[in-house]
Formats: sequence, C-alpha cells, structure tokens
Amino acid sequence: MIPRRLVYSASIAATAMSCYTLGVVHTRRATQDASYDAKLEAIRVEVRSELGKTNRTASLVPAATSGHANPPGESPDVTSSAASRARLVAEIKKELQQEMGLLPVTLLRARRSSFVELYSYDKSGRTNYGTAGYLGNGYFITVKHAVVALKDDDRQSPRQIASVKIVYKDQQIPAKVVDAGDADVEVHRGDWAIIKTRADLDLPALRVDSVFAYDFAEPIFRLGNDYSKGIILSTGYVGQHTSNGLVTCLTDGHPGVSGGGVLDQRGNLVGIPIGRMLGDYRFSFILPIRAEMLRKLPNYERPAPIVAVAAAADQQQY
Repeated sequence: MIPRRLVYSASIAATAMSCYTLGVVHTRRATQDASYDAKLEAIRVEVRSELGKTNRTASLVPAATSGHANPPGESPDVTSSAASRARLVAEIKKELQQEMGLLPVTLLRARRSSFVELYSYDKSGRTNYGTAGYLGNGYFITVKHAVVALKDDDRQSPRQIASVKIVYKDQQIPAKVVDAGDADVEVHRGDWAIIKTRADLDLPALRVDSVFAYDFAEPIFRLGNDYSKGIILSTGYVGQHTSNGLVTCLTDGHPGVSGGGVLDQRGNLVGIPIGRMLGDYRFSFILPIRAEMLRKLPNYERPAPIVAVAAAADQQQY
C-alpha cells in the first residue's frame, strides 16, 4: 500500500508542474498578443501616412508630362492649372489629327478663301467653269483645259476662248493666261496654267510645296468649285503614281473642281485636280505641283529638300 505522504507529495508536484505550464503558455500568449498589437499599430500608422499623402496629392496641378505640388496651406493655382489643361488638350488633338489624317477646321476654312470660281467664255457663247488657287500678287494656278481650247479627241478643237474671269466678292474679274504647260489634251502632266489679274485682291496666298512625295495612303484634302456651286471640300487618300506623271486618288471629281487645290496635312498646296475616270466621279487624277509651274511667279522660292526628309521622318514615327 502506497504511503499517504507519497501521494500527497506527488499531488503537490503535479499541481506545481501544471501551474508552471500554464504560466509559460500565458507568457507566450501575452508575448504573441503584444507582437500582434505592435504589428497592427504599425499598419495603422502606415495607413494614416498613405492617407496623408493622398490628401496632399489632391492639390497637384495637371500638366502634359509632369506636375508640381502646392506648398501646405496654399490653394491650387487655377490659372496655371487651366493653362496646363489647355496645352494637354491641344497636344491630344494634334496627335489625333495626325493619326486620323485630319486637318483643323479653322485651317480648312482659312484655305478655302484662297480659291475662287473660274469661268471662261468661248466665241460661240459657251461657258466653262472650274477653279483657281491664289498664289499672291494677282497670280492664280489652274488647269490649262479651263482657259485654253485643247484638242477634241484627235482633232484640233474649233473652240477659241474669248475671255477668262474669276469671281471675287460676287463680281467677275478679268484675267489673262501668262503661262501654261505643254498639254494638248485633258488629263495630261502639262495640263496646267497660270493666270493673272490686275485687280487689287484681298486674298490669302497659298504656300506651295513642290516636293511632296505623294506616298501611298497619305491623307489629302481637295477644294474645288463643285458643279459651279462654290468652293466645296472633299477628302481622300493617295493611290498610285501613273506612268504619265499623275497620281490617282479616291475623292470626289465632280465637274468644276479641275484647277482647284490639293492640300497636305500641313495645309500646303501640293497639287491640282485635273480629271476623273469616265463613269466614276470618285476615281480622280491629281497633277502634283512642280517647280516649273511657278517659273513666272516673282519671288518664288522652292522648298528645301529637307522638307521632304522631315515629312518622311514624321511618317516613320507611325
């Protein structure tokens, strides 16, 4: 039989051991709780810090590529913000226009005033109509077949042009032919003419680019006297170069647009529409501007070749 004293001693030892174990467990839990609380507090501090940064960032002024923060306590600079926003919008519009092959409406409206309606009258009383683009100093560029009677099929035309007139401020102003190409039929690389009037004209002169490359799919803008109803805009894209020095394009080639203007994306005059495919008003022929067409113009300066190089560089960026 186990002595009572031994049982009592074993009970006390077991109780002490249990208390020690509970103490160790409690201490570890308290340590873990303290560590957890410390981590939680650190997270709270970090969150408050980030919220503070967000509030300060709210006062940043937008700009095209960078911004600046206002000092604490100061309100945003409204004038600077509006200017930065305007610059950003302008840059975005410019990029979209270039990407989509567009031209600013204000520029198109300005270029429209550089073109006039053209009328020629032959000795039989017949009237022809077309378009002419203003080059400054009273000079206009147009098509030869609008101001000179060319061959009728394979025979010399019996027609003789008696007078040429342009419409300026709702009045017909006399003009005379001062230079022309060597075309004897329509839709020919020599189908161009320069006419001049002595009238005092308040018209903006076109800037001419005689080195425009006419790359495939290049967007272009055509202005002409469609059906003798005034100067009307049409858009299209460059097609192919023909063997006789012309360029094809899918843009409206209605009667009356011959002699009008073909503009590039910079608003420069790069060609003149001279005809269309029979039975198809959308398949047009363009005569690119050449330096020889402007030989009679005073103070004409041919664009430097770097213009073409710069244009090619711009296209490579896309």
